Amino acid sequence: MKIFIIGGAGTIGKRVTARLADKHEVIVGGRNSGEVQVDISDAPSIERALNQIGKLDAIVNVSGEAKWDRFENLSEEDFYIGIKSKLMGQVNLVRIGRNFINKGGSITLTTGILADDPVDMTTSAAMVNGGIHSFVRAVALELDGVRVNAVSAGLVADAYEKYKDYFPGYDAVGMDKVVNGYVKSVEGKVNGQIINVRA
Repeated sequence: MKIFIIGGAGTIGKRVTARLADKHEVIVGGRNSGEVQVDISDAPSIERALNQIGKLDAIVNVSGEAKWDRFENLSEEDFYIGIKSKLMGQVNLVRIGRNFINKGGSITLTTGILADDPVDMTTSAAMVNGGIHSFVRAVALELDGVRVNAVSAGLVADAYEKYKDYFPGYDAVGMDKVVNGYVKSVEGKVNGQIINVRA
């Protein structure tokens, strides 16, 4: 398979890239890294990247941002960071990317545990994750020949030290288990699924 991994140089992305590259042709994209430059918050950037690459069997997105802060501190513009990047960015990946996916191929999005189990200061991130979950379930009913799933991991082991203070009492999810969620979406046949990866 020919797979485009956006965010392939990040904490989760580099692990996913390494695993999938064992069996498939992998192209890594990112805003400031990788073989192809792409910013998912900008639809023309997605178009340019995909036109540069051409037909694919899978797109995997492991990128997207949202503002973390207390609700009382969040401005309307702060919410739009997550809406434009992690929410509409991933919607646009499906909207534009479906035209580049070979029949039977897939698009895998990334959310996280906050959609189901939010913690303090994550109102914006939880909101966009939940939106993507609903989007995946609905859009899968309409796409013919292209599967769409989202991987929703808990607190991943490789980011545990950075985020552990936000997640008191949470167990870290092993990276092999997280990567398996992406492999399931890409190499399996599931469609319209939220692939929950928990400790």
